[in-house]
Amino acid sequence: MKLPLNLSPDEASPEWMNKGDNAWQLTAATLVGLQSIPGLVILYGSIVKKKWAVNSAFMAFYAFAVVLLCWVGWGFQMSFGEKLAPFIGKPNVALDQGYLLKPAFVGKFPNATIIYFQFVFAAITPILIAGALLGRMNFQAWMLFVPLWLTFSYTVGAFSLWCPNGWLAKLGAIDYSGGYVIHLSSGVAGFTAAYWVGPRASKDRERFPPNNILLMLAGAGLLWMGWTGFNGGGPYTVSTDASLAVLNTHVCAATSLLTWLMLDIIFFGKPSVIGATQGMITGLVCITPGAGVVQGWAAIIMGVLSGSIPWYTMMVVHKNIWLLKQVDDTMAVFHTHAVAGSLGGILTGFFAEPNLCRIFYSVTDWEHYIGLAYGFQMGRTTAGFKQMGVQIAGIVFVITLNVIMTSLICLFIRLIVPLRLADDELHTGDDAIHGEEAYALWGDGEKFESKHNSAYGMEEFPSVVPKTGGQV
Repeated sequence: MKLPLNLSPDEASPEWMNKGDNAWQLTAATLVGLQSIPGLVILYGSIVKKKWAVNSAFMAFYAFAVVLLCWVGWGFQMSFGEKLAPFIGKPNVALDQGYLLKPAFVGKFPNATIIYFQFVFAAITPILIAGALLGRMNFQAWMLFVPLWLTFSYTVGAFSLWCPNGWLAKLGAIDYSGGYVIHLSSGVAGFTAAYWVGPRASKDRERFPPNNILLMLAGAGLLWMGWTGFNGGGPYTVSTDASLAVLNTHVCAATSLLTWLMLDIIFFGKPSVIGATQGMITGLVCITPGAGVVQGWAAIIMGVLSGSIPWYTMMVVHKNIWLLKQVDDTMAVFHTHAVAGSLGGILTGFFAEPNLCRIFYSVTDWEHYIGLAYGFQMGRTTAGFKQMGVQIAGIVFVITLNVIMTSLICLFIRLIVPLRLADDELHTGDDAIHGEEAYALWGDGEKFESKHNSAYGMEEFPSVVPKTGGQV
């Protein structure tokens, strides 16, 4: 049968490429990219104190750009290329036309597509780390930290868990879309880096009000809806599994948000908007390791647990553990990403449904990917416990990797530039660091300078002389 002209293979659309899969993968990647810019740029710029809005937003903006060049320069090949060791690939460029247009190692699309898709995941990870460091990290130190951490930490985790040649991948570790590679890594690395950088100024630690909660919600909304591509792109194809992953993602996020909200109301008497946002994030993080391999009812259970356990560690445990109290984790990344990511990995090991796993991983044997709950049901308890053991081994590996590598990177950077801003810069914020501020009060970017502390002491209509003439 003769195909329509738009479906006939040609040089631009070879027989091995599926146009639908390629289109969805590029769309999913762009949705994930929008989570970072503008999603986290807006969220970070609005959830912090006004004097830190520009710096916080720009930390995310810078990271997105520098990661891309590192990714095509050497990062992608170290994460998914030819094996150098059981946990890392050989560094190599990914820019040559011949390489970019060849079939990817997975899926029915070219290397250029998978490089772009995996880039946005690599980019969002250091941006999440930034959440633990807002309000005091030297920007020059951050400029060094991002490419170093991507090179020596992220690539190791990605290769180990996601590359077919990785040692954890061969053991059968389930990390559907980055609960370990992205969220557990960023939570542990952020907490570790926060330890080495040091705390915010004492006044900022005591009081750090958001400068715009409405904008914060807009950023959070982009983050939430962008997760459609985050987990929906995991199967690398337009499949029933992708559809299930998307639905499970939103079910878990909604359940977690509502659980966190109810706990805030019960114990603090008020429905906190910031708390609800944290609950949304923990739900999204928790479902990510198993989005397409658990059933819908399991997604609800995971949502209840992700809205309550990280809430408890943040509100109760944090105040009683000396180390947690000593480290100034600005956005509580340890709780929202490290705790929630670990929780999601363990629950995935329990709830992973064998048939869904076989669809996702395209395997026919029953040696791997059997959740403990189904191990009991099928009389395969050994396989179920093995899966749980592999999931826990993955957690231990990611934690160990990020504590060691992040510490070494911070110690190295400290030899070149200070990790923390000077006291006068901490007092001033954006203007001292960037020479720019988020909010101009008068005229074309001009600020109204007043020595009065009270609005009642200001002139009602202060005069501003325009630089180029004309009426005021």
